[in-house]
Amino acid sequence: MTAAVRTHPGPPNKTARNLVIGTLIAFVVAANVGNLFLSVLVTERPLLFIGLNAQNRNLALASGELSAWSYYLVGFLRLVGPDPLFFLLGRWYGDGAIRWMERKAPAYGNLMRQLEKWFDKAQFAVVAFAPNNPVCLFAGAAGMSWGAFAAANAIGTVIRLVLIRAFSSAFEGPLGSLKGFIGDYRWPILALSAVLVGLSMFSDRKGGRDGISDLAGLDEDIADHEADARPEEL
Repeated sequence: MTAAVRTHPGPPNKTARNLVIGTLIAFVVAANVGNLFLSVLVTERPLLFIGLNAQNRNLALASGELSAWSYYLVGFLRLVGPDPLFFLLGRWYGDGAIRWMERKAPAYGNLMRQLEKWFDKAQFAVVAFAPNNPVCLFAGAAGMSWGAFAAANAIGTVIRLVLIRAFSSAFEGPLGSLKGFIGDYRWPILALSAVLVGLSMFSDRKGGRDGISDLAGLDEDIADHEADARPEEL
């Protein structure tokens, strides 16, 4: 672990902790709803669609249906919404939050270990290049200033939105055909989406991972693993 990552002071009070965790859980629920109702929302309610879930695929599909200002405004707000909250978790829980992320999202394990090597040398560039949940959490744990984090996060998010908008414009024909297919078969696709979302949630739970439960039990999980890591008293 780099020296920049601090031990955690914890949240200032239970209300602040519950507000942050509760908001992140709301984002998780919204993302699942967006995935579930993709076939209905992408053509009929594209702005609501990216407001619920602004992952790259959804932004590319909805871009052609939206004016520039609505795409950039709602896309930006949805993308950056969780970021300062994960940054706060990093500040509050330090190394414990990083190890929690590694346990709950094993796919990010290699990323977190690489961040430990890169972050001291290029904090701003790392956050601007990939302003995702693990990076924002690591930025908070590493003690990055709020101002630098906000600037890097905003720049990286805007660049991401511009690139996706350009991609959507360049491939307007194929994406339009795909949206036409989705519109024609929206109800079968909705049923399939329900099955896939359900299977994904079941698989995560079976593997000991559940976005909502993981967030709700973050304090206890960190405390338990810190207790296990302490050497036993003789």
